[in-house]
Amino acid sequence: MTRSELIAELVAANPHLQGRDVELIVSTVFDEISGALARGERVELRGFGAFTVKKRDARTGRNPRTGESVSVEEKVVPFFKAGKELRERINLGGQSRAHRPARPSAARLTLLPD
Repeated sequence: MTRSELIAELVAANPHLQGRDVELIVSTVFDEISGALARGERVELRGFGAFTVKKRDARTGRNPRTGESVSVEEKVVPFFKAGKELRERINLGGQSRAHRPARPSAARLTLLPD
């Protein structure tokens, strides 16, 4: 799913919201997650997962085309670890909550008009 597809689905599921408002919400969420990661902070979305950054040490790599050894510098990369509820949902084959028993701790997101 692309960003524009996500926005289109959210607009369809929340007809009381305008497309530009949903786009602003999605952009703000992504910007806040990106900003927190850039500051080295952990972002946890309960039931979904956690975004963190991990340090990759410098190493000697290999150019796959030529076989030549190359030096790869140390870097920091984003990392996502899926939460328990997301893993369970994936293992149920993407069934919606309506097709499986409800859990009392299940998080729900409803966008309400102002």
